Amino acid sequence: MLVKTFGSAVYGINATIITVEVNVDTGIQFFMVGLPDNAVKESHQRIEAALKNVGYKIPGKKIVINMAPADIRKEGSAYDLTIALGILSASEQMQSENIGKYVIMGELSLDGSLNPIKGALPIAIEAMKNGFEGFILPQANAREAAIVSKLKVYGIDNIIEAIDFFNGKKVLEETIVNTRDEFFENINQYEFDFSDVKGQENIKRALEISAAGGHNVIMIGPPGSGKTMLAKRLPTILPPLTLHEALETTKIHSVAGRLSKNTSLLTTRPFRTPHHTISDVALVGGGTNPQPGEISMAHNGVLFLDELPEFKRTVLEVLRQPLEDRIVTISRSKYSVEYPTNFMLIASMNPCPCGYYNHPDKECVCAPGIVKKYLNRVSGPLLDRIDIHIEVTPVPINEFTKNHLSEKSEIIRERVINARKIQEIRFKDIEGVYCNSQMTSNQLKQFCCLTDAGINLLKTAMEKLSLSARAYDRILKVSRTIADLDNSEDIKIEHLAEAIQYRSLDRENWA
Repeated sequence: MLVKTFGSAVYGINATIITVEVNVDTGIQFFMVGLPDNAVKESHQRIEAALKNVGYKIPGKKIVINMAPADIRKEGSAYDLTIALGILSASEQMQSENIGKYVIMGELSLDGSLNPIKGALPIAIEAMKNGFEGFILPQANAREAAIVSKLKVYGIDNIIEAIDFFNGKKVLEETIVNTRDEFFENINQYEFDFSDVKGQENIKRALEISAAGGHNVIMIGPPGSGKTMLAKRLPTILPPLTLHEALETTKIHSVAGRLSKNTSLLTTRPFRTPHHTISDVALVGGGTNPQPGEISMAHNGVLFLDELPEFKRTVLEVLRQPLEDRIVTISRSKYSVEYPTNFMLIASMNPCPCGYYNHPDKECVCAPGIVKKYLNRVSGPLLDRIDIHIEVTPVPINEFTKNHLSEKSEIIRERVINARKIQEIRFKDIEGVYCNSQMTSNQLKQFCCLTDAGINLLKTAMEKLSLSARAYDRILKVSRTIADLDNSEDIKIEHLAEAIQYRSLDRENWA
């Protein structure tokens, strides 16, 4: 008897429906075709043990399983439940009238229970698009899939529940998630707040500007000056995720298998902090079966690289293209996948190996020339993509003893949101540009017009501070953001002067 069940394969952040055709005939052999990988082939042993332990069995006949389309490679253990139910239906151990109405996915344990799968959200979206009535999957992934409307999602703990459901002996409980209520209820629930930071008002101001314009930032200062503490609080002042951004971000984390158990939707912006020993593949994504890297996990959020010069040169250089294009393409011989990489880069570093160059109290013990050599570990092309350079100095001890509260993240975020609204109106007719940091040279000419006094100030700064030519565009972008925060249509002298401060690493004799 021939029976068709339906599963799904995930490529990039999108899914493809896979038809699992099971034919049971006279004979004694077991065949699985359609480009299954080793994990899929091993399902034979898992299914055999699981069925035996719940009171069923694989029939002692010739079984042929075809996974179509046959030219797409099938990977992973998530097809166990799809194949097992197909075998039971084809051998008439369970009813099969309604089995074709559902996408079925799940990894079987030997006792018949189900383990979580990766990519439940993109699979649910694809099932809904293809007109399936429902989606049967492990209970741990049910809430994640249930955010897709117009699709019945049934979470189960054991294969017996699925068998009884199709036999009409059990009614499965549908998992229902009110996506909008859940999203708006948990939005902006952050652990940290800018009010925790004592002093460092100039650094907070720079981070506010970076959040308002989507600018990348590098902080340079001695150990213990608060660089990491400030960076961790940056997501708290970014505009809240939109529902579309939340779905897109959740899809990436779903594909990577990084969603926690029973999570439905990510409601806060991601903050990723990879260690400096990370490989270039782990950062941008890839592998034999391409998976999203840290830059894609930080999509719509913040990527924080602490101790930037300690990262391998090759790792930092692979960041350059994703920073510009906001997408990374991972190519293999037979296919390629794309992952979005629209993130804000925040980096921090010590000014020298010992950490105390330019420290107000402690003396630097590095040999002559070492400071310059240390800074040169970060390439010019990467610095070229970082708009704001901030020098962080230690907080005086008397600041810690003051009782006055610093400004809360909520108040700063309101100013950032207002500035982003101005940019939204400005770029409404320009595709692919959403904030000031994404402006091209032509758009700079259109939106960043300077007065004669402003042009003279910028010329003087370029000469006196030995700023490089690449700093010119960055200063204009940052000054445009400062003007937006000031609710000013024109870029004034004070806006330009503040932006010039944030190019310290471009100065010829900084070290």
